[in-house]
Amino acid sequence: MNRSRVFSLLIVLALLCLWEAYCRLYSIPDFILPTPSEILRITVIKAPLILPHAAVTALEILLGILLSLLVAIPLAILMFAHPSIEQALSPFLVASQSIPVFALAPLLVIWLGYGIASKVLMAAIIIFFPITVSLLEGFKNCGNEYVVLFRLMGAGFGTRMKLLYWPWALPFFFAGLKVGVTVATIGAVIGEWVGSQQGLGYLMIQSNARLRVDMVFAAILWLSIMGLGMWKFVNFLEKKVIRWN
Repeated sequence: MNRSRVFSLLIVLALLCLWEAYCRLYSIPDFILPTPSEILRITVIKAPLILPHAAVTALEILLGILLSLLVAIPLAILMFAHPSIEQALSPFLVASQSIPVFALAPLLVIWLGYGIASKVLMAAIIIFFPITVSLLEGFKNCGNEYVVLFRLMGAGFGTRMKLLYWPWALPFFFAGLKVGVTVATIGAVIGEWVGSQQGLGYLMIQSNARLRVDMVFAAILWLSIMGLGMWKFVNFLEKKVIRWN
């Protein structure tokens, strides 16, 4: 373990100790702010209840990531190949991120129902923008001297995309994907808040109504673990795929 990780771990432990000491020193009730030790205890004890909801939310996030990739990659290639399409679609891409997700969630629930579809689409809407923009920027930043060389060798656009543009843009792609997977939980949970019968967002709403703040924090802890796990997995894939970087 390197120094930076040790330092980060020490900061987290210090903050948790201060949190624990504050709650115990001032006798803060659990329904207002539970201690970290109580949150950890509830997380372990209530694991049989939390895990099924976490599995639902994880499935929504994974399907949202898959859907966003199926849209973002072809869209970025299309906009790069046809700048006029990029100019036409750019305002809509920006608008899709400017609209608050809380405004979209009720509409998606009305259109798609209380099932998993509305949550998957909500997650995909949040994820696809950083992936699309990052990948497009990666294509655009390809070294012009290499593009000229490929054209002199008679390589068509498909060949250049396969052998030049795509490998060049992979670091940008993974950068956007890492941003996307870390915010994917937002879309899924907001969709569950608006209307669902399962998932960590649903569990948080039900626990909050019963003043079970410890369960709310337990759900947040699981969401944090899921987000960090997905970020680590994408980072692992990046190192395996882009060995030359």
